[in-house]
Amino acid sequence: MVETPTAASPISPKSTDADGESRVPESREPLWRHMLGESLRERRTDSGETLNEVAARAGVSPQYLSEIERGLKEPSSEIIAAVGGALGITLLDLTLDVARSLAMTSDTQVEISVSQSFFALAA
Repeated sequence: MVETPTAASPISPKSTDADGESRVPESREPLWRHMLGESLRERRTDSGETLNEVAARAGVSPQYLSEIERGLKEPSSEIIAAVGGALGITLLDLTLDVARSLAMTSDTQVEISVSQSFFALAA
């Protein structure tokens, strides 16, 4: 499994090391775009579809979809909905995928017992 990069600390976004080089400290939580990309790629590969097939239905280039799946791009909500629609899944499905993944990567075990109607209201 590929290690998911983590977000920078919100309190001190950048600091300087002994050589005067700026660096971004690591946080424990992965970035949303990485978790979303992993979920989209898993859903696509589980359905046996190629980047080209899904990208064509979503109205995006295969290169852009690949960048989204690898966590290199931060897609808009419209693009997320289009790709999800091309895969036959909802924003709620993706949100729950990410929530489950975050719970599994958390230092402390978190039980996900949130009803889907709660997420439906948020979407």
